[in-house]
Amino acid sequence: MNATSTGALLLCRADPETVRPLAHLLRERMLLTRAGEGWSALVPEGKPWRGPDGGAYGTVDANAPGGGTEPVDRILGGWATALAVASTWPVIALWWDADRAGCSLAAGFRRPVAYVWLADGTPAGEDEAMRTLAARLGLDPVLDLQELETLTRPDPDADAAARLRGLLAVLTRTGLILPPGLGPGESADRLRSVAAVQRGAERVEWAGWRDAVRVELDAVENSGLGPWVRGPRARALAAVQLAVGLPLLVRGARRRSGGWAAAGAALLLQGALGLAYHRVRAGVRNEPVRLP
Repeated sequence: MNATSTGALLLCRADPETVRPLAHLLRERMLLTRAGEGWSALVPEGKPWRGPDGGAYGTVDANAPGGGTEPVDRILGGWATALAVASTWPVIALWWDADRAGCSLAAGFRRPVAYVWLADGTPAGEDEAMRTLAARLGLDPVLDLQELETLTRPDPDADAAARLRGLLAVLTRTGLILPPGLGPGESADRLRSVAAVQRGAERVEWAGWRDAVRVELDAVENSGLGPWVRGPRARALAAVQLAVGLPLLVRGARRRSGGWAAAGAALLLQGALGLAYHRVRAGVRNEPVRLP
């Protein structure tokens, strides 16, 4: 790799339809494309790891001591962690620059695991990281782990890009398939151009707090409470709440009973909110931007 081959990818073990709403919350312009069966790839459209001088190690962090820069692995690792914490699927961050390359796996609230190689392929991480990666991705604990462990041993014929390609080769057994040109060693510009021409590729970016609300609603609707929040069951429940709440409110008012009145008012409010939910839900939808 050379100084012009700085690049980064986020690989999500979920379909684009599932990844899209959470990707919006990163507040970064990215290209989203399918990457095999049950996988998606996010390609940053900008180069947030480049400082004002064009260096490949970081972006200016005003909060850092002395106004330092934030390394590319920290930026990508932060994005991967944010996606994983808000979802039920793991995220792998891949990055490379003139001096190093590495990967970081984030899964839920567990501590991320990372591994780094120098540009010439020299391992610079802990072997335990590969074992943890294999376990969290559900890889074969014998065959797949053996191949991953070879990436942590010296090999004069394998540079950093080759190490990452070896990692991706193991992940193909889980359904991951990256399009040609969308892989380690390519420049950020090349990654963007390749991702943009993929079938079904789309651009995701922050569009305000409407996205945040939509993500929360998606999470609730996809949970076990979903049928009682939206759909025929939810509407029926809201109707029952209205039907029961009104008589209770009237009874409480006639008998001057604060308890009955409060119960009736609560049921009326819940029923009204339930019936209005579909209209509110439609108001926070945000259709994806498809690329030509």
